[in-house]
Amino acid sequence: MGEQTPRYHRIADDLRAQIERGELAPGEQLLTEFELMEQYAVSRNTVRLALRRLTDEGLIIAGQGRGSFVRKRLTPAVWDWSVLESRSRHRSDANGDQWASVVAESGREPRQEVKVTIRRPSSEIARQLQLDPETALTVVRERVRIVDQDPYALADSYFPEELVRGTALMLPEDVAAPGGVLASIGLIQVRYQDEITVRMPTRGESEKLGLPAATPVAVHMRTGYDKDDRPLRVMITILPGDRHVIRYDVSAE
Repeated sequence: MGEQTPRYHRIADDLRAQIERGELAPGEQLLTEFELMEQYAVSRNTVRLALRRLTDEGLIIAGQGRGSFVRKRLTPAVWDWSVLESRSRHRSDANGDQWASVVAESGREPRQEVKVTIRRPSSEIARQLQLDPETALTVVRERVRIVDQDPYALADSYFPEELVRGTALMLPEDVAAPGGVLASIGLIQVRYQDEITVRMPTRGESEKLGLPAATPVAVHMRTGYDKDDRPLRVMITILPGDRHVIRYDVSAE
C-alpha cells in the first residue's frame, strides 16, 4: 500500500485547481493562513508548506505581512531574433532603436532607463572584447527596458572606451540613430556571436525587474564583430521567463 499523500500536497492541489479554473483570479488575495487552517482543519505549518509549494511553482506571491496573492500574468513580448539588429531592420526603423520600435508596433508603450559608466571590464567582458582587464576601460550602458510601466528586461552594453570616446554612446540617455549608433560613427558590425544561458536571477536583477519568486531568466550575450573580426560591443540582456517569447526562423538548407 502506497504512502498517503501529505496533507499540504492536497491543499496545494486544491488551491492550484482553483487558480487554473479562474476561481482565484490573477491579483486576488487568498484566504489568510488562519482561514485556511480552519477550512482544511490543519496546522499553520501545513498551510505554510502548501503556500510555499505554490510559491515555488510561481503561482502565488507571498506579500510580506499582507498574505498571499495569485500571481499576475504579464502579456509576453514576442521577439523575432532572426532579424534582431539586422541592418535591413535598422534601416526601416525611423528612430534606429529596434527594441522600442518592435514594442511600439505591438501596440504597447516602450521606455528605457539608462545609466552610463566607465569602468574596468570583468574577466568575461574583457575576454569577449579581447581587452586587457588590468589596463583597459569600457563604456557601459545599463538599461532597464520597460513595457507599459512594467520592467521587462535588463540590457547592458559594453564598448571599448577608446572606440566610443566622445560619441553619443557616452551620453546618459536613450540614444539611437538610423542604422544603429555604432554604424553612425563608422563602426560596422558585420556578424554576431550569441550565447544563451538560463539561470535564476541575482538579487540585484530581481530587484530591478520586480521579479516574483521562482522566475528564471534567460541571459542572452551577443558580441558584435567588424569585418576584421575585431569585437566592437558585448550586449548582455536579462529576459525574465514569464514575460518573453523568443522566435527564430531557421533555414533547413
